[in-house]
Amino acid sequence: MMRIDAIEVRRLSLEMVEPFTTSFGTEATKNVIVVFVTSGDLVGVGECGASDAPFYSEETNASVCDILERFIIPATIGRTFSDPWEFTELFRGIRLNEMAKSTVETALWDLFAQEDGKSLASYLGGTKTEIPVGISVGIQSSLDVLVERVAHYRNAGYRRIKIKIKPGYDLEPVRSLREAFPDLDLMVDANSAYRLDDVETLMRLDRYDLMMIEQPLEAGDILNHSELARELSTPICLDESIRNLTNLQQAHRIGACSIVNLKIARVGGLAEALRIEQYCRDWGIGLWCGGLLETGIGRLYNIALTALEGFSLPGDTAPSARYFDRDVLVNPVVFSRPGYLGVPQGVGLGVDVDRDRIEEITVSAKVFR
Repeated sequence: MMRIDAIEVRRLSLEMVEPFTTSFGTEATKNVIVVFVTSGDLVGVGECGASDAPFYSEETNASVCDILERFIIPATIGRTFSDPWEFTELFRGIRLNEMAKSTVETALWDLFAQEDGKSLASYLGGTKTEIPVGISVGIQSSLDVLVERVAHYRNAGYRRIKIKIKPGYDLEPVRSLREAFPDLDLMVDANSAYRLDDVETLMRLDRYDLMMIEQPLEAGDILNHSELARELSTPICLDESIRNLTNLQQAHRIGACSIVNLKIARVGGLAEALRIEQYCRDWGIGLWCGGLLETGIGRLYNIALTALEGFSLPGDTAPSARYFDRDVLVNPVVFSRPGYLGVPQGVGLGVDVDRDRIEEITVSAKVFR
């Protein structure tokens, strides 16, 4: 049993090593919400996956703070939970706002893993001791720069490369990379930038032997994804379209995708992520864990989840130094060997948060008791 005594909400701001550009725009500073949830002598930590702008999702850091402070935290403080699954049931009545829910829900999983004396990965049912990882490369200023960056990441050992594309920046970047690296495990991510009218352009990508095309059409457009899938030989991966297990079941039944990019924050936390992982395992659907430019806190959750057997493809959980000169962990996430990350075996998340660093980059902080 776990009684929640206090929740601390902090808004942080970290400069990124380099700007990251997608079809949504460019992000150079990571503004992020983290929470510290206290139960007795134990403290669990969670991170919000939202950003300041409502482009990837309708949620923003501002909206998350509002939902946390007005609805989630008041109903959580003082409540006793017998397991983390109860949190999901408690807030099922709050429509959408999955990133807000996930922020506190993940911290509860950390708390329960600590109480049980297990690593988070083990508590979730994970058996892997290390995971293969790929990397996501944003839209670059030129094709030469793109090829140079990909060569660098390939030499560093990343197990596959994903590049961002959008209309007008698609065929040429892929052609350039395929000419430079004929045997590269390569995929593309459109972040919903195309419409079904663009089918001819997307079909031309088939010639480049891609692992997958991620989220080519609008998030809510599962039906047209199934139509597009019938036209392409390249597998379709869905990201923004899969907010819960029901979405996945619907997409799977009509042939809208054969691969899923699972992001913990997008589906409301680890409970729903576990349901999706089980479904993918049962039906042989390709599964990997995506990223939202997380700090080391969110990165540790991704690693723990990817330790489950259902994750069959390398995810986007790169080492901390890919995005930040100084992360928020005492021991930042690093390769255990080129292209692989070790799964922390310590209790809970398995790595301590650097509270001095948190203080240094805090923009605002509130404690609720």
